[in-house]
Formats: sequence, structure tokens, C-alpha cells
Amino acid sequence: MTTIGIIGAGNIGSQLARLAVRHGHQVVIANSRGPETLTPLIDELDGIASGAARAATRDEAAAAGEIVVVTTPLAAIETIPVEPLVGKVVIDTNNYYPQRDGQIPALDDETTTTAELLQAHLPGARVVKAFNHIGAADLTGDASPAGTPGRRALVVAGDDDDAKRTVADLIEEFGFDVVDAGPLAEGWRIQRDTPGYVARFTADELRGKLAEAKRYRDM
Repeated sequence: MTTIGIIGAGNIGSQLARLAVRHGHQVVIANSRGPETLTPLIDELDGIASGAARAATRDEAAAAGEIVVVTTPLAAIETIPVEPLVGKVVIDTNNYYPQRDGQIPALDDETTTTAELLQAHLPGARVVKAFNHIGAADLTGDASPAGTPGRRALVVAGDDDDAKRTVADLIEEFGFDVVDAGPLAEGWRIQRDTPGYVARFTADELRGKLAEAKRYRDM
């Protein structure tokens, strides 16, 4: 059993919380509006596994989690607590949508990626890109046991091999095969509008889609 901190209780964060408690983990989840606004979700999670989840502040979720998921809008990166995440595995689920996030020059000119922005904000953490290229409903709807023919695959990218293994193990447990895209900088290969984004692929198919990916400037 692992305690998973989740900062961001939107569609992806809520679905990951459901998967986590179904698989016997503890969840500490936070949003921007305060723990009291998460009562309906906590009640739902309590129905899946009694006492497995609690609402908290962002600082509390960061401190409590052995693994911490950051699944907030890009504009909120600067609000993510730094000190509680030193040394921890941090999962970045974000994607860049300028119409939602505003223009971010370093992402526009592709000199960095969303996960690298989070890593720069959290220099002591071990950031892994994951769960950014699957629709929220599919996190529960497409999960299947290991060995299932045609099992869906998800990508990890990161600079710390141990951190990637930790996240890969969690993804496998949640019901998906895993494809390692390489270092954090290669996370662009599964960003929005790339061949592997959102669509359902097996591990072999997804490796091919990563190889096909092009930078926005080359599209």
C-alpha cells in the first residue's frame, strides 16, 4: 500500500484517485478551492474503500504522498509546494493548450516541455511524465489485467530511472502496459496533436507513434 498525494481534483485527478483506492492505496487529494469542497468525491471514494481517501490542502497532500500527482492547469505550477516534494516521485499529467493556459514562450518555441517546467519548479523532486495522453474516462474504462490481448499502453518519460520504474509499476497495477519514451525532454513526443495522443494503442503500436511524432514547428 502506497500513499498517493494528488494535487488537482479535476477529471484526471479524480479518476486516478478512484484507481488508487480500488487497488488498495491511500489517497490524500487537494484542489484549489479547499478540502471542504471535496466532500462528494471523498464520500464516493469511501464507498469504494472505507477510509482510504481524505481531502487536504496542497501542502498536506504533498507532504503525505509517497508518490505525488500534479494534475493542475499550467498556470498553477508556481503554487505547487516545493519543500515537501524534495526527493519524491512526482507525476506530471499536464498538456499545453494556449487557448486555456495563455501563451508560454518557452513552450511555444519548444525549448522546454510542460514536465520540464514542473521539474524546474521542483528541483529536488523526481518528475515523471505520465497519464497525459489518455482521456479521463478511459483511465477506468480501458484498464485491463496484465496479459490481456490488445491491452492499452501508456507512456512514461523521466530522467530518473528508479522514479520511472515506480510510476511504471503503478501504471501496470492500474491496468495498462508501459512504454518508456526516454528522458523528460522526450515527453513532447506524446503531447497534444502528436500521433500517440489520446488514441488507444498497444505497446508496440505506441512505440511506433512515438517514433512518428514531429515537433510543432515541423508539422
